[in-house]
Amino acid sequence: MANSGLQILGFALALLGVIGLIIGTILPQWKMSAYVGDNIITAVAMYEGLWMSCAFQSTGQIQCKVYDSLLQLNGALQATRALMVVSILITLAGLGAACMGMKCTNCGGDDKVRKSRIAMAGGIIILVGALCAIVACSWYAHDIIQAFYNPFTPVNTKYEFGSAIFIAWAGAFLTVVGGAMLAASCPRNKSTPKYPISRPPSSKEYV
Repeated sequence: MANSGLQILGFALALLGVIGLIIGTILPQWKMSAYVGDNIITAVAMYEGLWMSCAFQSTGQIQCKVYDSLLQLNGALQATRALMVVSILITLAGLGAACMGMKCTNCGGDDKVRKSRIAMAGGIIILVGALCAIVACSWYAHDIIQAFYNPFTPVNTKYEFGSAIFIAWAGAFLTVVGGAMLAASCPRNKSTPKYPISRPPSSKEYV
């Protein structure tokens, strides 16, 4: 029963994690304009995401533009986009496999050892997807930090972390925890029954 509860908790955390990964991938606030230097203009805030760039004005108006060409994007952005999409697909596949192997479902047959192995495989797949998301977010964050501290970067084009990258990081963390819980569903080998060793009756009686 405890193992079944651990599987349910791990599946729920992994599901919340993949929802966070999807939301973080869609949102355009991966990096936001940093207000540094002498000329500070707060009327317009610039945001850039994996798919589009947006300008938020102080009046509440939002203008977004989808990136025109994929080849014009830098390598970090292209790699982050690819890794996030791969991470979501792998995590969803791992959730499907884990759902078949959970004890509370009827999929995968009645063999408990086989179902535990399927759940463990699903947890490992989820961990691989979470690793892709962690690499993507860390790579993008490193690119932001490197450009921010580069002395040749113009002041008005410096960016800092946006809210979407933190959502993606949180989703990756939940996915890691959930995948680890599912991967902990190690199948237990069927132990052979141990019978007490019976000794042959002795003909000698000791006083």
